[in-house]
Amino acid sequence: MSLSSFGQGMFGLTSSAGSDNKTLSYGFFLAAHTNSYRIKYSDAFMNRTTTSSAGVRSINPQFSPGFSLGFIGILRFHDQVQLLFTPKVGFYEYKTEVNYFGAVEPGGSTNMPGNSNTANNTTMSEVLTSEATMVELPLLFKYRSQRFNNTRMYFLGGASYNFKTKAQDEADIEDLVTTGQDVSLEMGMGFEIYFKYFKFAPEIRFSHGLNNAYRRENTIPEIADAISSIKRKSITLYLNFQ
Repeated sequence: MSLSSFGQGMFGLTSSAGSDNKTLSYGFFLAAHTNSYRIKYSDAFMNRTTTSSAGVRSINPQFSPGFSLGFIGILRFHDQVQLLFTPKVGFYEYKTEVNYFGAVEPGGSTNMPGNSNTANNTTMSEVLTSEATMVELPLLFKYRSQRFNNTRMYFLGGASYNFKTKAQDEADIEDLVTTGQDVSLEMGMGFEIYFKYFKFAPEIRFSHGLNNAYRRENTIPEIADAISSIKRKSITLYLNFQ
């Protein structure tokens, strides 16, 4: 058996269903992600005498899982160069752990943030949770290697415009408030695997928000002065079908 015939026989006889020769083609994907905030402390947070957040010891974003689904539109410039438009709906949960200075006093009462005894090393913690359904509109350039048997490797990168389906008035009642719109940079890599009637492409992609999404004026006063910016980030595993 020749190497060529072995390559075709790996998943059965490969057809043209992978759409490699079409100028316009399409597909869909399912994806699972883990996401968190990137939080930057304010200068006022470092000066405990001038901030209402003097009782805050630290603010730590946590990674949370989620999933998304969407469609793939492909414009072929060359066998190895494509432009992708991949609109999707993503379901996100953002968790932020806030640690306060505090101590448990006799009788079970607690020294809450803002009380005088903040020198004690005992801390209190709470987790602030924000759920969001995001519509995301990535536009990506994709560069593929030459096909070897039934596989290709590829890299892709671009930008995405994202917005929440929730109205800002609804988001403003949360403890830690962020804006509903964002622009992010996207970059990733994956493999295309050719089957007889379709093409399957597992992919990992990194997303980094560019905008400061923090809304200080609507955030709870205990932490409002402690933060200067919040940006979103995520790592996503895509399962693409074309």
